[in-house]
Amino acid sequence: MFRSIDAVQKAMARQRYFADRAIATTVFLASKLGKPLFLEGEAGVGKTELAKVLAATMKTRLIRLQCYEGLDASHALYEWNYPKQLLRIKMGEATDGALEAIDRELFSEEYLIRRPLLDAITADGDRPPVLLIDEIDRADEEFEAFLLEVLSDFQISIPELGTLKAHRQPFVVITSNRTREIHDALKRRCLYLWIDYPDFDREYEILRAKVPRINERLAGQVCALMQQLRQEDFYKKPGIAETIDWGAALMALHKDELDPATVEETLGCIFKYNDDIEAFRKGNIVALLEQADINRAM
Repeated sequence: MFRSIDAVQKAMARQRYFADRAIATTVFLASKLGKPLFLEGEAGVGKTELAKVLAATMKTRLIRLQCYEGLDASHALYEWNYPKQLLRIKMGEATDGALEAIDRELFSEEYLIRRPLLDAITADGDRPPVLLIDEIDRADEEFEAFLLEVLSDFQISIPELGTLKAHRQPFVVITSNRTREIHDALKRRCLYLWIDYPDFDREYEILRAKVPRINERLAGQVCALMQQLRQEDFYKKPGIAETIDWGAALMALHKDELDPATVEETLGCIFKYNDDIEAFRKGNIVALLEQADINRAM
């Protein structure tokens, strides 16, 4: 899919995702070795965005499985379209159709609802899709074990239809916010990558790309302040997603630079928990902004 690590960086940069060398190298190796990519990191650092960018870069379809507590195989693999099957039975009864023929028809692919895992494995097209298994740490350990089996063979057995196997193995991206530990057996099947908060220069580059109308001074102030906030002991530190949202909000308010009143009015763009907002308000906003200006100039 990619000729070199540099090609990965350039392709992703065209999609306004500025991958460092470690990210580009791991993506390159995952594509060459046919290994799933396991991404861990704090919320908002760009894990899900990386999968979206890969799909756009590879000009293929993104298939997303959003994990949650209680997710089971039927919701991830396939279900039968029961209303449609029931309607076919009623139609057969009305037309005196042969029960044996109707029974065979009811469990054909026409009545099969493909959920993300089956959709990715049976996908047609010249290019394999990107399968995003998002926030695996939200799912139960039982589903994690089931997923391990699917990713080992990239095939699914349906009693009524037989075994369906991938013609082209999908590019798999698994993300975790690390709310719980993921079993080693799953991680060993993957290439692992920890995505950290970006440094000032990378965050500035991302913000200017994602919010192109923002001026240099304001972008520098925003990024410098965000870098400071991540050094504090907040329950949920702001990620790059919050930086982009805040920059866009400041543009919507026609702001050219930060001031204490503007920061106070837009705290909802930075923090997502009231405890963090209250903790921030106990500090000296003026001093924070002055320090941000100093850091930005360094």
